[in-house]
Amino acid sequence: MPENTRPRPICAHCDGFPQVVITTGQTTPTGRRQTITADCPACHGTGRTLPGRSHTRVGV
Repeated sequence: MPENTRPRPICAHCDGFPQVVITTGQTTPTGRRQTITADCPACHGTGRTLPGRSHTRVGV
């Protein structure tokens, strides 16, 4: 019997593509392109967001 698990929400900032590789325009001594990896600042490279928290007022 399949287990029913709810999908975790996808990050709204990166739409589920949390890491990108950017070419710097330079080549390495072996002739390959030099690249750097950048992570989404909102989800820190996971592609998912945490569920929203409900805020309660204390000391009303």
